[in-house]
Amino acid sequence: MPELPEVEIVRQSLDKKIKNKKVKKVIVRNRNLRFKVPKEFVSFFKNQKIIKVNRYSKYLILGLSNNTFCLIHLGMSGTIHLVKNCQKNILTNTSFYNSLKLPKKHNHIELIFENFKIVYNDPRRFGFFEILENNNSLIKRLSHLGPEPFSKKFDFKYVNHYLKKKEKNIKSFLIDQNFVSGIGNIYASEILYLSKINPMKKAKLLNKNELKKIIVNSKKVLFEAIKKGGSTIRDFKNTLGFKGNFQSSFKVYQREGLICKRLRCKGIIKKKFVLKRSTFFCNTCQK
Repeated sequence: MPELPEVEIVRQSLDKKIKNKKVKKVIVRNRNLRFKVPKEFVSFFKNQKIIKVNRYSKYLILGLSNNTFCLIHLGMSGTIHLVKNCQKNILTNTSFYNSLKLPKKHNHIELIFENFKIVYNDPRRFGFFEILENNNSLIKRLSHLGPEPFSKKFDFKYVNHYLKKKEKNIKSFLIDQNFVSGIGNIYASEILYLSKINPMKKAKLLNKNELKKIIVNSKKVLFEAIKKGGSTIRDFKNTLGFKGNFQSSFKVYQREGLICKRLRCKGIIKKKFVLKRSTFFCNTCQK
């Protein structure tokens, strides 16, 4: 599943391509996504201009000229492709997973503009499109999410208050979108490595210094990932066809059995499962 940095790269890519462009036509080929595509979806977009492509957490937000919004979540396998009218078989991917061959049976939604269209492809159909009538509806829809790591709200006071009596391990909280939104498996492992914290450590046992490290390193890791174009897992690319490069900076993720990269540490990277999700850590410097 794409995490905050990958969705941000998608947002940046899409914003460059569709900002201030009018939607000429909408085609819904399959309404059966994670949530059923609303029947009024086609008329909702009719003759509307995309004013801005925003993002919150792992959600894309299309702001339309009539002050309404379309909320998009890519799910596990959702991708958004740019197809130029004169190049019907040439696709430029904007999403987490890239495929040079786009099976048409998984093309569910198309937004058609003057000289190109964007195609939503999703084999597993865990993604969704949702329409929201105004800004209040948008705020209410996202209200269950915790603050993003970049938010001023994600500070020591908030983190300490949230975790001080919690029995669960810290890894489970970093991927809990109610606590902090946008972090998933990849970046949770990398954040805890930089912080020298064992992912299995109970949240309530973290000291003041450790909590501060988590806050600082959450911002640091995600910022660097965005700067490097995200992490290329299964050939993620942006609209220009460039791969992300943060995977070359992985310290622990997908490095099971390898020697720790930290200077003077001879530990081995181990793998455990937290909430049925893979978790990577050093058995020496993350005790």
